[in-house]
Amino acid sequence: MGPGLITGVADDDPSGIATYSHAGATFGLDMLWTMPLAFPLMAAIQLVCARIGRVTGRGLAANIKTAFPAPVLLAVTGLLLLANTLNIAADIAAMGDVTSLVTGLNKQLAAIFWVIVTLVLQVFVPYHRYVYFLKWLTLSLLSYFIVAMIVHVPWHDVAMRTIRPHVTWDGRTAEMVLGVFGTTISPYLFFWQASEEVEDLRIHHAEPLLTDDMGAAGELRRISWDTWSGMFYSDVTAYFIILATAVTLHAHGVTRIETAAQAADALRPLAGDFAYYLFAVGIWGVGLIGVPVLAGSAAYGFSEAMNWQWGLERKATDARGFYGVIIVSVLAALVIQFSPLSPMKALFWCAVLNGVVAAPLMAVLLLLGGRRLTLGKFVVSKTILALGWIATFVMAVSTVEMVLGWF
Repeated sequence: MGPGLITGVADDDPSGIATYSHAGATFGLDMLWTMPLAFPLMAAIQLVCARIGRVTGRGLAANIKTAFPAPVLLAVTGLLLLANTLNIAADIAAMGDVTSLVTGLNKQLAAIFWVIVTLVLQVFVPYHRYVYFLKWLTLSLLSYFIVAMIVHVPWHDVAMRTIRPHVTWDGRTAEMVLGVFGTTISPYLFFWQASEEVEDLRIHHAEPLLTDDMGAAGELRRISWDTWSGMFYSDVTAYFIILATAVTLHAHGVTRIETAAQAADALRPLAGDFAYYLFAVGIWGVGLIGVPVLAGSAAYGFSEAMNWQWGLERKATDARGFYGVIIVSVLAALVIQFSPLSPMKALFWCAVLNGVVAAPLMAVLLLLGGRRLTLGKFVVSKTILALGWIATFVMAVSTVEMVLGWF
């Protein structure tokens, strides 16, 4: 278990929890179907990213740079940095809000506390130690399974509505589906997993498969197991968040949830203090994974685009540009907490930007995954590429539908 597990858990960051809670509160059990559909699609895309990193020994930005015109790379990395900063702002706000609810501390002071914690971990702790800490934090997602177990769940209805949801397809539904898929299949995860494969190569002083293909079969099996299991853990957790909020909040008429903190607070009178605290612990845990992954993925992409030294294993003095991007993006996200732009507005624009950039970026990744000039004999299988193109089509259609719904 490695980059795939951490990437999967980072997918369920506090803003993702807010989106899944909103889906469960608004649509009840009728949004559960999105998770079984999303699982093979998200896993396929992440498999492509992981393979590109392990085979070439370079991150996504470096590979895009060699295969596509410079404007493509600049557009992708620029939008990634902007979207990630807005997403970090929403995540930090959620962590601050939950801390305020549980401890009574001022939420802005709590946000500052979490920013300091995440920056200290990323800047001063070497990757080989930091990744060990992240792996243990993935256990925080178990809190959402427990929440679903301690509330009443009509399992027969859950099974039937997962297979045959009662959904009217309109602009509102399309926007929710795009929000769920945009949260589940996010550009920052693509950059992170590819670059973490490269980080692991550096730690173990190993060569990319293009240079040394000894043990390639075992490495590719490890990547496959790591990615499929990590995405399954992420997907099932998201399913349980939608389920828990559907059978509590939606069932009691609470249909407007905009933040993860609101979901936790609304859950308390319906499911009790234990469920409330579990929900809060989950938000803290995944926030401590999600914020570094968001900041780190932007730094990986931007640094490769600018030919800077990069890597969480490097000291800050040896990769100033890389760590500079991390620090600036997190501090800019903190500034948003004190600006007229609300964190929820930031999350909205983040979703829009992710929706705009995701489908074109996925197409670029899939073209790289099938390109022998990039991956040699390790090109991605036709089955995985087919799943990836289906995911790209779903994202593109949902984006168009959402935009048309606005008008």
